[in-house]
Amino acid sequence: MAAPKKYSDELRERATRMALDAIAAEGQRMGPTRRIADQLDIHPEALRSWVKRAEADTGRAPGRAGEDAERIAQLERENRELKRANEILKTSAAFFAQAELDRKTK
Repeated sequence: MAAPKKYSDELRERATRMALDAIAAEGQRMGPTRRIADQLDIHPEALRSWVKRAEADTGRAPGRAGEDAERIAQLERENRELKRANEILKTSAAFFAQAELDRKTK
């Protein structure tokens, strides 16, 4: 079970939008991010990660977009399940093949 969110989605969006606007206006990252985090009583590292994710989502910075990361995680889960099912099928096929060889012929 995931931990409860410390900050609401509305606060995240508002803080991220404010930080992106301030970064664009001032041309630097740390000053505006830290100032906005202090104003909104948010941990500066949390705001920095939200800004980084927003920039990746919009294509302004390198990295995976949120939707891409979710899709990759889903495909990795599906891949693990399929590998597990394949291993089970291989084991059962070997078992039945051996049982067929061990069976007495009339």
